Amino acid sequence: MSENLTVFIVDDDSSVRDALSLLLGVHDYRVGIFGDAESFLKAFKKEWRGCVLLDIRMPGMDGLALQKHLLGLGSELPVIIMTGHGDVASAREAFRALAVDFLEKPIDHKKLMAGIADAFSRQQAKIAITLSQDQVERLVSKLTPRELEVMNLVVAGRHNREIAAELGISPRTVEVHKARVMDKLGIRNVADLVRLNLQSGNVE
Repeated sequence: MSENLTVFIVDDDSSVRDALSLLLGVHDYRVGIFGDAESFLKAFKKEWRGCVLLDIRMPGMDGLALQKHLLGLGSELPVIIMTGHGDVASAREAFRALAVDFLEKPIDHKKLMAGIADAFSRQQAKIAITLSQDQVERLVSKLTPRELEVMNLVVAGRHNREIAAELGISPRTVEVHKARVMDKLGIRNVADLVRLNLQSGNVE
């Protein structure tokens, strides 16, 4: 899991916030917790990466209004809507504002985890596309010399066994290095790795 992504929970019910925070913590997700839309907006930074778990009905600004406001601010955080009072009109409005999922309370944990995985996948795809060259170089600088070697060979189209033979390591060790490279760069697949390297000027 990428260390750069956070699940932001925005819900006025403290018991829901606590339960979700505990669940996500068990699955090693980094979590940010807010009791209302206003406090989230006050803390919000455009560079935040991850996703938002957003309750619809809250005192003050409701969840759908916050979702639209975030779009207006240029936020790229995917949103998963949560509600205890689900209806078709609300779901339609949420999806029109680009919600990733619409979950009714009590939350089905499997659906929640699938929704977060989908949101993170979308976020990481955007990150791979939109990173500046300076940002890419900063991420690549986190790699060890061996991870850099493995990355360059993967991007060159070499298979695990070929990489293992060239570097004198096992194919399993190559897989471990590849996984660490993906994690440090915040990406999920080889296609994004190639795209990121093109941006950095490492690939012709």
